[in-house]
Amino acid sequence: FFFCRLAEKGAKLWLDSSSVNAAIVSVFRSGCDRYMRKRGKTERQIGKEASSDDPTTKKRGVQNMELNGLYKASPVTLAKSVKNESEIRGMKNSHLRDAAALAEFWCWIEEEVRNNVALTEVQVAENLLEFRRKQDGFIETSFDTISGYGANGAIIHYRPTPDSCSSVGSDNLFLLDSGAQYVDGTTDITRTVHFGEPSPRQKECFTRVLQGHIALDQAVFPERTPGFVLDVLARSSLWKIGLDYRHGTGHGVGAALNVHEGPQSISYRYGNLTALQKGMIVSNEPGYYEDNSFGIRIENLLLVKEVNLANSFGGISYLGFEKLTF
Repeated sequence: FFFCRLAEKGAKLWLDSSSVNAAIVSVFRSGCDRYMRKRGKTERQIGKEASSDDPTTKKRGVQNMELNGLYKASPVTLAKSVKNESEIRGMKNSHLRDAAALAEFWCWIEEEVRNNVALTEVQVAENLLEFRRKQDGFIETSFDTISGYGANGAIIHYRPTPDSCSSVGSDNLFLLDSGAQYVDGTTDITRTVHFGEPSPRQKECFTRVLQGHIALDQAVFPERTPGFVLDVLARSSLWKIGLDYRHGTGHGVGAALNVHEGPQSISYRYGNLTALQKGMIVSNEPGYYEDNSFGIRIENLLLVKEVNLANSFGGISYLGFEKLTF
């Protein structure tokens, strides 16, 4: 109703076409129609406009909506994505504390599995939360923990529930994708481990995912490069044996804000032309998922930084990445 009241008053609204939903656009259009009526239309015209089948009315409403609505990316979006020095410092500090929690967690779970303690995927996620809670500045998880053992790890956005989750053992791969919100930063990390002996197939797939992860991590690229240009680096090793994964390689991350934050991304979806800029943060998370068998994902967060090179072809700057995850 807020948007409708603004439109009825003839207010001009800035609507980010990349994120505004259809409901808001519909309400805004209705308000624009009411605004036009208030400007002196006759009862007959009003009655005519009430017909949703009248093309003249539709055209007039659309024109008015275009006049009063500015459809462009929000200027706030880019300001959030390019982090300042304080935000970068906070992200680095929060990742150090998060790494301490994860180191304690992995030590704990490895010992539990070695001693044949029965642990469900849900219990693993709950215990990880307790390790993070001990860290200064912890607020909450940044998203629901993806704790997937064996075939469940092959479900990309898997969420374990007490009713249907598996127990974690030493016979298959275990994928853990988790993150936390701290007062000074946001984390997102994925690790895939085997507490026993992985198969040759699992070793090869894991190695190729890791090769892609390292290739992207070490990338150097000219400024104004959109993220989709780099996506091939993370997939090339998998492509060489006919494998791939059905999700983007990297998403933007907020500083003590949303764990998924645009406008930048690293993805096979080449429609996103947003250039990576110094100060942006992206994830690096290639993977491979074998249905009904196992899943692999390796994820760190990266800070886009300027790199000093011997040359500067075209007089432009070159960028690379600095790891935030430990």
